[in-house]
Amino acid sequence: MPDAESSPERTRMRPVDPRLLRYASASRGFFVAIAAIGFAQTLVIAAFAWLLTRAITGTIDALGTGASGADLPRTLMLLAGVVAVRAVLLWVREVVSARAAARVEAQLREQLVAAIGRLGPGWLAEQNSARLAVVAGRGLEALDAYFARYLPQLVLTAIATPILIAIMWWQDWISGLTVVLTIPLIPLFMILIGLATRSVQNAQWKTLGQLASRFADTVRGLSTLKVFGRQYRAVSSIEKVTASYRRETMRVLRVSFLSGFALELLASISVAIIAVSIGFRLIDGSLILAVGLFVLLLAPEAYLPLRQVGVQFHAAAEGVAATEDVFAVLDAASRAPRTGADAADAPLPSGSSFDLEVRDLRVRRGAALLPPVSFAARPGTVTLVEGPSGSGKTSLLAALRGAADFEGVAHIGGRDVRTVAPWHWLAWAGQQPGLVSGTIGGNVRLGDDRDATADGTVRRALDLAGAGALDPDAELGVQGAGLSGGQAQRVAVARAFHRHLSGHAPVIALDEPSAALDADTEAALWASVRSLADAGATVLLVSHRSTARAIADQVVALHPAEVTA
Repeated sequence: MPDAESSPERTRMRPVDPRLLRYASASRGFFVAIAAIGFAQTLVIAAFAWLLTRAITGTIDALGTGASGADLPRTLMLLAGVVAVRAVLLWVREVVSARAAARVEAQLREQLVAAIGRLGPGWLAEQNSARLAVVAGRGLEALDAYFARYLPQLVLTAIATPILIAIMWWQDWISGLTVVLTIPLIPLFMILIGLATRSVQNAQWKTLGQLASRFADTVRGLSTLKVFGRQYRAVSSIEKVTASYRRETMRVLRVSFLSGFALELLASISVAIIAVSIGFRLIDGSLILAVGLFVLLLAPEAYLPLRQVGVQFHAAAEGVAATEDVFAVLDAASRAPRTGADAADAPLPSGSSFDLEVRDLRVRRGAALLPPVSFAARPGTVTLVEGPSGSGKTSLLAALRGAADFEGVAHIGGRDVRTVAPWHWLAWAGQQPGLVSGTIGGNVRLGDDRDATADGTVRRALDLAGAGALDPDAELGVQGAGLSGGQAQRVAVARAFHRHLSGHAPVIALDEPSAALDADTEAALWASVRSLADAGATVLLVSHRSTARAIADQVVALHPAEVTA
């Protein structure tokens, strides 16, 4: 994943990232709705202060003059109505924010998955997959606080604070001027504290990504660690990262509490200055009680929205950090060249020839190019690609399926493979089985949404792959746990066979399918591959086994050579 710590986007302090509006359309309507609610809340705040002032001054006048105070019940009823309206507006704001957070979270997660698919396996292989999982899961879930607390408060501040200051200035210009002079201190301290908060929050988020990566690597390599007696050292390493994450979390909390105290202190001092000024002018008679009390009731409300923005920033900081990582991936995908994965979701025309033609294809590895490869694979043939380790056999298949950049020509049915989605023409089985939790049959049918109850294709694919003894209804664990290495490899090959037999892919590409098989099972697999080719499949076989030559119609030999820039 792009280094978020060094990203220029990470170093900017912006209340709202404009990319949020671009990548999550649900956020646009959310801002409109929150603005309307914020304006209504501002009117309610002013009405509450005015009605409360009227009730208090009316009671004082009634006690002082002995009048009946007939308007007091009506004022109190209006005041109760305003309180109820304010409570309803708060409830509506919570509902709107929660729904917007859910929609934006779903949109960003969907776009993140689509962006990773567009960037391709080659890009993904260079990234921290565990951290990507944390970003897509825990990180985007943190948007709840961002939308439910921070953004509504930010919008309310932009609307309420100017209106309330204007009302105070209109009623008492001295109090209004005091607010105008003192309120900039709050955003000034917010910026200073925000810089510290962003620093510690980013450190916490980075440590969380390291913890997820360390844990995933330990679980994945646990058997190897046990063989070498290093499992306890791995546990110790995880404990150290966990302790570091705990320290970073406590630092975030300390900064949050400190910022809350600082903002409350500034607001309290500012309100106190206004109160003292009003008190002196009430004593000398230059200000009437109704105006002074009304302005004094509005003063805390003028400071409150801006103060709450600083407080809620800490609750939303984790979501902000996560969205920046998401935006980094989405930006990278928007700059990436279009590939077959971005092609229109339509198969090749039914009358197309499924010849695979490769001319001077040079796979790119970073800034280097592998030696050129040329061949033509026809339906009904087996093309064997062989060569020593590191000669580019797997890279060739990666280029054909859109997982690696290349130069040169690669056509399927007369069309560039980069303009045809690979799932429309290629049935592939790699060196890593890539099984998922679920049934064996579900793994074989991966990508096929048809009802499997009356489909015997799964059983036939398993038989052809030499896995006929496996029960399609047997449950597998994570990454195919429950099968041996050879069985998992055969299930992966059966998956490629099933896709071809189902009519989804005319070309079968197998990368070292017999690496984990014994001699007898390998011979049966070669016979199955040959039978599929004789039935019309175009087979591209990568293998270092000399026995594969017996079923090959042509052999493409790759030789190790110096790559060129």
